[in-house]
Amino acid sequence: MFSTLRSLAVFFAFALATVAQAAALPAGVTQGPTVEGITQYQLKNGLTVLLFPDATKPVTTVNVTYLVGSRQENYGETGMAHLLEHMLFKGTPSIKSVFTELGRRGMQFNGSTFFDRTNYHETFPASEESLAWALRMESERMTRSTFSKAELDTEMTVVRNEYESGENNPQQVLWQRMEEVAFDWHNYAHPTIGARSDIENVPFEKLRAYYRMYYQPDNAVLVVAGKFDPERTLALIARDFGTIPRPTRVLPKFYTIEPVQDGERSVTVRRVGSEQVVGALFHTVPAANPDSTAFEALGEIMTVEPAGRLYRALVEKHLATEVDASNFDLRDPGFIIFWARTGPTDPLAPVRDELLKTLYDVKSTPITDDEVARVRSKALSSFERTINDPAHLGVALSEAIAQGDWRLFFIQRDRWRALKAPDVQRVAVGFIKPANLTLGEFVPDAKPDRAPEVAAVDIPSIVANYKGDAAVAAGETFDATPANLEARTQRFVLANGMKVALLSKRTRGQSVKFSMQLDYGDVDSLANTAALGPLTAEMLGRGTKVRDRQSFEDALDRLRAKLSFAGGGGHASVAGETVRENLEETLRLMAEAVRTPGFRSPEFETLKREQLQALEQTRTEPEAIANRAIARHDNPYPPSDIRYMPTLDEELDGIRRTALDDLLRYYGKFYGASHAEIAIVGDFDPAAMKAVLDELYGVWTNPTAYTRVPEPYHATTPALLNFDTPDKANAALIGALALPLNDQAAEFAALTVADRVLGGSTESRLFQRVRVKEGLSYAVGTALEGASIDENSQLLVYAIFAPQNVAKVRAGIGEVCARALKDGFTDAEVTAARRAILEERAIARSQDATLARALVMQSYLSRTWAFSGKLDQGIGAVTAAQATAALRKYVRADAIAYAVAGDLKK
Repeated sequence: MFSTLRSLAVFFAFALATVAQAAALPAGVTQGPTVEGITQYQLKNGLTVLLFPDATKPVTTVNVTYLVGSRQENYGETGMAHLLEHMLFKGTPSIKSVFTELGRRGMQFNGSTFFDRTNYHETFPASEESLAWALRMESERMTRSTFSKAELDTEMTVVRNEYESGENNPQQVLWQRMEEVAFDWHNYAHPTIGARSDIENVPFEKLRAYYRMYYQPDNAVLVVAGKFDPERTLALIARDFGTIPRPTRVLPKFYTIEPVQDGERSVTVRRVGSEQVVGALFHTVPAANPDSTAFEALGEIMTVEPAGRLYRALVEKHLATEVDASNFDLRDPGFIIFWARTGPTDPLAPVRDELLKTLYDVKSTPITDDEVARVRSKALSSFERTINDPAHLGVALSEAIAQGDWRLFFIQRDRWRALKAPDVQRVAVGFIKPANLTLGEFVPDAKPDRAPEVAAVDIPSIVANYKGDAAVAAGETFDATPANLEARTQRFVLANGMKVALLSKRTRGQSVKFSMQLDYGDVDSLANTAALGPLTAEMLGRGTKVRDRQSFEDALDRLRAKLSFAGGGGHASVAGETVRENLEETLRLMAEAVRTPGFRSPEFETLKREQLQALEQTRTEPEAIANRAIARHDNPYPPSDIRYMPTLDEELDGIRRTALDDLLRYYGKFYGASHAEIAIVGDFDPAAMKAVLDELYGVWTNPTAYTRVPEPYHATTPALLNFDTPDKANAALIGALALPLNDQAAEFAALTVADRVLGGSTESRLFQRVRVKEGLSYAVGTALEGASIDENSQLLVYAIFAPQNVAKVRAGIGEVCARALKDGFTDAEVTAARRAILEERAIARSQDATLARALVMQSYLSRTWAFSGKLDQGIGAVTAAQATAALRKYVRADAIAYAVAGDLKK
């Protein structure tokens, strides 16, 4: 916590900085409101600019939100906003390919489209050069994107492949059909991805006209967040964006109002699949309406694990394997969907009936203060985490912008703080009723009980003069180089052998991230335990001996903390986060979970059902089938070995046969901290945490000996494995090649660069050929998985595509590999790849959760940050000749094993 003097110092420093910014505004720029460190500016051409300077992390995010989405599409144009989003990654007057340049620069980037908005963002290590390039690029593609008819022809097939991929998801397909039935006239009836026929046939001239209409400064909001100089950045924005003329066109006015629904509606989808899904959709209110927060809370109250009403009624009673709620806070009145999923052969009627009964029972069983308090705590923790991460907040503001004003983000947080049980009860009784439901059948009713009409929201009056909280305290300016990370890291070993790494630094919002790994067993002792490791680790987060699951979740919420557990193969891991003042108590709660787990029978049976259903769902999914096939190919181990890859039925059978007593024996035999690693990164007192860790773990030892399970190299046998998955619109290809080296090999840096040029990025040869040029795949590339101990790395190849294009995709992959092996790489390709890889590594080192996991692995491998720095130097020195030689030494195109799954009859 800041002292009073320090708080005043921060306040006056911020106030002086604000005055300095105001005094130095470029011509044509006016300053607007400031809320919690975010200041709004306006250019004469109508562009709204939000600057959120925070030097805590050495990264910058640029985000541009356009107020156009599927809501603005006309007949025959569904999916056009999303299609246009793809086209904006093509060229500009000074950039031949935005996609390629973003990849070359190692920027983390994406674009997305939804009902009310389209946004584009890029995150990169803070530098004036990168920021200037990003702003210039965004200003050019705002009105001067050069995408052509030929590029549309190839990108259309990529978008169509994305559409086909979504068609493989039962819940997504059902969601789309429910929208179409629920809305009579409003464009929210149409999913953002659009109709296949519109994607395939939209005229180029219409797309260009749509671009000219909506991609203009008066319809956009530019956000810059993170580490940057506000005054210089504002000058760059004025230079690059200020010269764009204010458009003379008038934006269309949308005046369609969806009438109040007057009775139950239903839709049934019948397709091949491995699960059943029930959804109950109800119309709600605009996001700016104060009641939108109550709907968000209602969705959580119904589905939060394990206290959620639907969770208790359906999952705990084994009627369903999973429940969820999707609340759509939109510019106009949106909707909420309550979901229940169950197995393919389970009776569906009881699930549907119990789902609706539980929802409607809220009238006779009112929402309680405790229920609201529970979900409020989770929501406010989520807001806090977003506000504490400038990169995340910079992108998250897109949704509030789309809803009507960026300040709605903070207003919605404030509404969560003030939310009471009667608020949630009122919206539940008013809107969760049969006449407002899309699920059932029409039933005549002489006195229909309908949801109330929703009045328009005056957003300007809501946000006028809004001030928000005081800006969150920023952390220190931290240089995340390997040398500085090593200088700031404290390492020591507890009496029992547990390795500890502490990296203390002031962070935004005093956040702290931590990671722990427990290592146990050996090849012999772990035999026939494949199902036990993951199940045991998952049970750690489902209650302790003194707290049931809900009490454990409540404690986490109270501490504004998160814990996640995973395990298998001789390791168990925990990842967590909280804030400085709650770190000790959170660590004690984590120790309570791993040292005194509850292992309650009802939770175990629920977990088994969830795991079984999740696996069953993969039975007909092409990507899951291809991945498992490649993992099984050349696997030399017997079924009893922990390294064996089971068939789907074997894995299912292993879970079914596992009893709670098996977990208790497994835990008692293996768990301890003699061979363990823990790391804490963020705002904390190292001396105090050292004492806490010694108390919690210093005498906890492993009951049995630990010896790492080796993963020796086995040469890949070339193969083409085909799997037919009827009625699946999307196919998948997975290829693998075992490589006899690890990340300490002399050629590893060169091979890393070679992978990047070959297929490891959007500017790679494979991506440019198969996606950009031929438009065959939404996702295609390669990935080098480097081993750290055994000389057993792996090169993966992947692609998704329409099944009828399998021959073209395979031919493209083969020709790209053959050309690289024959002709090698160019100096320009390797120079760009080196820079991009180093930029991405720098971004990764700016993320505290990544640092915590990296410190754990360093302790496990007996390494320091010097190893990371040495690899950086090696990558930075790779030549085209070295990258080519490494590829030729380790990779043969005809040595790769492939698995292809899809509707191969097509």
